[in-house]
Amino acid sequence: MTSQSSTVAENRLHASIQDQQSTTLNGGKYDGGVRPGKVPPVGAFEVSRTIRVVQVGVATIYCLLAAGVVFGYAALKPVMIKEGIYREHCTEHELAKNVHVCFEQEIRLNFMFTVAAVATNVCALLVGAILDQYGPRVSGMIGSVLFALGCLGFGFADKIHSYSVDPYPIAYFLLAVGGPFIFIPSFHLSNAFPTHSGLVLSMLTGAFDSSSAIFLLYRIVYEKTGGRVGLQEWFLGYLIVPAFIFVMQVLVMPVRSYKTVVELVRQVEVEEELLEEEDSDYEQDEVEVRIRRQHHESVIGEIDSLLGGKNAAEESERRREKRHEGSGVWGAMHGRPVTKQIASGWFVLIALFTIIQMTRINYFVATIRSQYEFLFHSYSKAVEINEFFDIALPVGGVLAVPFIGLILDSFSTLSVLSILVTMAAAIGALGLVERSYMAALAGIIGFVIYRPFYYTAVSDYTAKVFGFKTFGKIYGLVICLAGLFNFSQAGLDALTFKVFHKDPRPVNSGLLVAAVAIGIALVLYVWRTGRKIKRFRLGLEAERAEPTVMPGGSLNGYGGV
Repeated sequence: MTSQSSTVAENRLHASIQDQQSTTLNGGKYDGGVRPGKVPPVGAFEVSRTIRVVQVGVATIYCLLAAGVVFGYAALKPVMIKEGIYREHCTEHELAKNVHVCFEQEIRLNFMFTVAAVATNVCALLVGAILDQYGPRVSGMIGSVLFALGCLGFGFADKIHSYSVDPYPIAYFLLAVGGPFIFIPSFHLSNAFPTHSGLVLSMLTGAFDSSSAIFLLYRIVYEKTGGRVGLQEWFLGYLIVPAFIFVMQVLVMPVRSYKTVVELVRQVEVEEELLEEEDSDYEQDEVEVRIRRQHHESVIGEIDSLLGGKNAAEESERRREKRHEGSGVWGAMHGRPVTKQIASGWFVLIALFTIIQMTRINYFVATIRSQYEFLFHSYSKAVEINEFFDIALPVGGVLAVPFIGLILDSFSTLSVLSILVTMAAAIGALGLVERSYMAALAGIIGFVIYRPFYYTAVSDYTAKVFGFKTFGKIYGLVICLAGLFNFSQAGLDALTFKVFHKDPRPVNSGLLVAAVAIGIALVLYVWRTGRKIKRFRLGLEAERAEPTVMPGGSLNGYGGV
């Protein structure tokens, strides 16, 4: 064949190879992540390394600026109090006493954060559905628009308030919902560099945790300028962030998610099968066969290079299986119908524990200054503790990330749960101590480490116990239920202020007792059921084992009898 005929054949094959792959992939051997009506994923090897590096860098930057800013509420709340937000709802008696924050003001400000905390958890289900259907770019664009609307809500709060509409919970809600739409679609970028996926995830998670420092930065600016940079000026200026996110989604970020390692390995298997078919097909044109072989070999080579070679992929799989065996609970509810999984003790206990823990976490974030004002009987000392917390929250979250991964990989699920319950009890006890800086600082340090550790451990537990097939439904339901229960915080605030006269200890004690009781029940359930699972598996292995006769022995164990 001539060079011209080779070029014609190559052009003609470009589409036919894709058709052949699509037919094979969807024929039952491998779906490649392609599902009807959903955006198919793409292999990272199909995108240049430079572009992937830029995408990871850009995602880290905008997650730092927007993903979890609402959790910096403890730093924003003092600014809102100084700005006199909701001060008009204070009684004349409270105004005469010149209280720092009155009851109605505290309730309304905390409700703003409660709505945001609930929205952040509940909307994860919606984000996942849109991400599957339309891809990460569309999800990110939606997030940038929602975040921009939240900034506009704060920027024009005075004008909106004139229409008898409370803009603050709505605006904070929009900021909160925008966060998951920005953060969750970034997860797939860990597949852009499979051999460094842990590093990429750590960067994104660290950026999310650090984003709570944005309002700390604003509070510093507010205080340094003597209040000249008010809420309106800050949030209207901050519109540059959602604008940046939107532009990056259009120009830089991928339309489709990157394929997971499992999907890439399966694609290699399919390419090898197609390659064998080419070798056995003697009826096709020689040039067409050669071009097809080059294409398949090229794809296999690029995927192997991306994964660090076949041996590296196999070694990674072996390590993963070893971790699963070491967890002690791997596969406990795999393959069961979702209804059976939800009705099991595995789900009920982790859901209850998460509900209590998330309520404790968000209650502490929303009321830290008022809690320590009572415990120290000093507003100035409470401000110092609050300022330490504002710095410790993002820093602690970032520093804890590598240690969290090490703990989850090194310890069984039972051990991890035991650590969680022990830490929860210790942190709760420290929060009950009066007039002790050491107890306050130790409690806050424990809290900022515990928070990311807890959320990561729950997702790890869900994956190991229930499996990835129903992971989204189970984990989403756990977080959704916990988020909805956070509306109870308004009742907890009322109890603290009205019934217990600003003393946070009765509420914290009740939450502590509930957390420890449910935590112990969860640990005991996992220990007892895990032992049954282990005995069952050992029995299966014994049944499958072939009988071995020692020299001079017999199957019945009585020598030559």
